Amino acid sequence: MNLDWNNPYASARSAVMGRNVVSTSQPLAAQAGLRMLQAGGNAVDAALAAAMALTVVEPTGCGLGSDAFAIVWDGKALHGLNASGRAPVAWNADRFKGHTAMPDKGWDTVTVPGAVSAWSTLSRRFGRLPFADLAAPAIAYARHGFPVSPTIARLWALGAARLGDQPGFAECFMPHGRAPRASEMFRSEAHARTLEAIADTHGEAFYRGPLAQAMATHASACGGVMTEEDLASHSVDWCGTLAQPFAGSVVHEIPPNGQGIAALMAMGMLEALGIGQQPVDHVDTVHCAIEAMKLALADLHHYNADPAAMRVAPGALLDPGYLAERARMIDLQQAGDPGYGAPKPGGTVYVAAADAGGMMVSFIQSNYMGFGSGVVVPGTGISLQNRGNGFSLEPGHANEVGPGKRPSHTIIPAFAMHADGTPQMAFGVMGGPMQSQGHLQMALRVLRYGQNPQAAADAPRWRVTGGRGVVVEPAFDRDVVQALAQRGHAVQVEGGNGVFAFGGAQLILKNGDSYIAGSDPRKDGQAVAY
Repeated sequence: MNLDWNNPYASARSAVMGRNVVSTSQPLAAQAGLRMLQAGGNAVDAALAAAMALTVVEPTGCGLGSDAFAIVWDGKALHGLNASGRAPVAWNADRFKGHTAMPDKGWDTVTVPGAVSAWSTLSRRFGRLPFADLAAPAIAYARHGFPVSPTIARLWALGAARLGDQPGFAECFMPHGRAPRASEMFRSEAHARTLEAIADTHGEAFYRGPLAQAMATHASACGGVMTEEDLASHSVDWCGTLAQPFAGSVVHEIPPNGQGIAALMAMGMLEALGIGQQPVDHVDTVHCAIEAMKLALADLHHYNADPAAMRVAPGALLDPGYLAERARMIDLQQAGDPGYGAPKPGGTVYVAAADAGGMMVSFIQSNYMGFGSGVVVPGTGISLQNRGNGFSLEPGHANEVGPGKRPSHTIIPAFAMHADGTPQMAFGVMGGPMQSQGHLQMALRVLRYGQNPQAAADAPRWRVTGGRGVVVEPAFDRDVVQALAQRGHAVQVEGGNGVFAFGGAQLILKNGDSYIAGSDPRKDGQAVAY
């Protein structure tokens, strides 16, 4: 495709190019992935090494107790993996009786963590290097330490203020009684030992061995109900992908319980509107994208759940006739209010990797809200997600909490294919409910308007917040902000909240026999290549 190599945005980074590329949100993790490629590994090896390292160097977004999803192009076909965990068997409606909403911290937010199972499953099916080799950089960072960056130090301090009283948190993440400051070294011998146990057993110790026993024992001691049986019964699903034609390409997302279907729905509505007549940053383009996203999120909030509990088939939500009908609800000059639920904050890490052999990986893992539940299993370094917060307590809702059920999930990898079935781009945007909104904005910029991946990552973003509310970054064009307000949008300019607000994007675009990568300056994003 013909790319626009201009970068009119504030960061003005250059795209990174090479035949082997890793792009993620932390430089040390990106280098861990690149080491696997230089050692003869493939893109899956690189993505997994980076993912393991991220549990150490970016604990503000993920941990050993995260969930994960992946889309892999293996050179011949596209594969989708859902490794999100399920609720403990004891999580019935009575468990949360008296609550008006699901808790957001503590053991009653922890579903079975799935990231370790994703690492093991992907390595067994697609990896080239021994599984233990992939963990080596992460183990070294944990045992010998790494300097905490200013971005991570700020998020760490916020997490410590909120979660410092949760069981195990201070022991693990507040050495000397506080969060580490920028440039200080952080070490975790317990994390290193746990990674070694995971590496030595290909993940088995986490679900059926001493680590599983430690998690269940800690849960019981703290009033939680997760058991060794809950952990042992965990399984991943090769779930395939959902697809939506857009801008001459075909965009793929993981099916529900993830929120990727919302991005595809919004793209389908914009296709029905014929988006692309005005420049990418023109108010008409921004307005239509916001309105399509609102409608998609309204459906997501109502229908998305564990696939076994959904009352509408995902394919029905992507029916071209249905999306055209939804698109006709968009007033081209006036903001609407479809009345969806208010999104929640989130913290996530994403890795894109590609190799000279043609393999491309889109991988995401997350503890959800920053450090997640705040629960850390003593002596292990296992910090646990709070994905149970994604359930609804509304009786009869498709996403109502229930035993052995997966909650509606925010984290989603994305992948674009050319119309002829060849791979085009692995991409993702971290940050809770920003992810489907970010996917739409990346697809618009790269696939419809031909921006290069780095310009797309640098560009100021918007985020819908409920009703007619929309928040934009400070770098957003003031004239566009004013024009949106004149169309009835309740616009706020928001800065200082960083990645929590607008996510962090990573993209790798295939370009003949090489790749072009972009990484997000909002976090410590870095793309590396050789």
